[in-house]
Amino acid sequence: MSWGDDTTGLRAGWERTPEQEHSEAIFPTSSFTFRSAAEAAARFSGEESGNIYSRFTNPTVRAFENRLAAMEGGERAIATASGMSAILSLCMGLLRTGDHVICSLGVFGTTSSLFANQLSRFGVHTDFVSPTDVDAWAGAMRPETQMLFLETPSNPLTEVADIRALADLAHAHDARLVVDNCFCTSALQRPLDWGADIVSHSATKYLDGQGRCVGGALVGDADTLDRHIFPVLRTAGPTMSPFNAWVFLKGLETLNLRMRAHSEQAAALAEWLRSHPAVTRVFYSGLADHPQHALAARQQKAFGGIVSFEVAGGRAAAWSVIDHTRMLSITANLGDTRSTITHPATTTHGRVPADQREAMGIQEGLVRVSVGLEDLTDIQTDLDHGLSRIRQGG
Repeated sequence: MSWGDDTTGLRAGWERTPEQEHSEAIFPTSSFTFRSAAEAAARFSGEESGNIYSRFTNPTVRAFENRLAAMEGGERAIATASGMSAILSLCMGLLRTGDHVICSLGVFGTTSSLFANQLSRFGVHTDFVSPTDVDAWAGAMRPETQMLFLETPSNPLTEVADIRALADLAHAHDARLVVDNCFCTSALQRPLDWGADIVSHSATKYLDGQGRCVGGALVGDADTLDRHIFPVLRTAGPTMSPFNAWVFLKGLETLNLRMRAHSEQAAALAEWLRSHPAVTRVFYSGLADHPQHALAARQQKAFGGIVSFEVAGGRAAAWSVIDHTRMLSITANLGDTRSTITHPATTTHGRVPADQREAMGIQEGLVRVSVGLEDLTDIQTDLDHGLSRIRQGG
């Protein structure tokens, strides 16, 4: 059955139990019983499908996986304990000593650290390039390159990468393109439709949408995920809990509605910030003068809910803006119904070396806002309370 996006988010991925519940059931059990020793043996050997142990088979988690895969247009999804455990599982499943990765400079700070510091300990080397410079990606390719990894739009400067061009480049060199779709989600962008091989998610962000649970996921073709990624999950155990999966299922029900609302709010806020006398620059791909505005308009359904801006005066001024807001939540999390504000240079990217932050374009005067669903005038009033301190010099 072919459904629209909103219907898929509400109804895909699960079947009612004999109890005929209208909302998905939670199965908070560690293990499952078998009708016989022979059935148990068949399940454990893989001769027969079915539930075994909740570290790697659980009906609630499976429902979340099935729904997310349907929304992303993928064959299979694997849910994990966090967004970073999803990326780690991906790397453990697909990379080995001697392999080479090309990663966008514009990724979450911890993702950058994972590739630069942790994987290098096991003989996997990573080069970092601009997300928007396809020639730089091409110039970094090696015979041993196995993966191209990026976020688009980027964190926190909302740079937009050309997924189709990078997919073609990867495939011409027998490599995979992996796209972290955290900022857009399937509601605004489906990287698999543009040629990406695997999509990664921090379900903690927009998929949940209310800052309740931590989780992650990978979406792609069934063969790759079942042969390479699922064995990592089964053995190493970076497992999503049934309760968190149920919360994420509830989040997916409203994902499309929320992402449209976040995008509308963020677009209006970006325009307002651009005219504010205390703001020197605004980063939002929905602005007509954004360098990749046309690409974003072609590749995405809308421009998302993340707006970053710079103020003169460096860290002191940025911190002053943040500290003098009264309503916005000072937290590095994003994708919440409540607006959040943070200073990337000392939080999300604080562990990235200063020279790499400079190459990424993350300045000390940069502030990132995840635009929530409060009244827009209240968000503007709150930010103005902080920005006015710069105008007043205090």
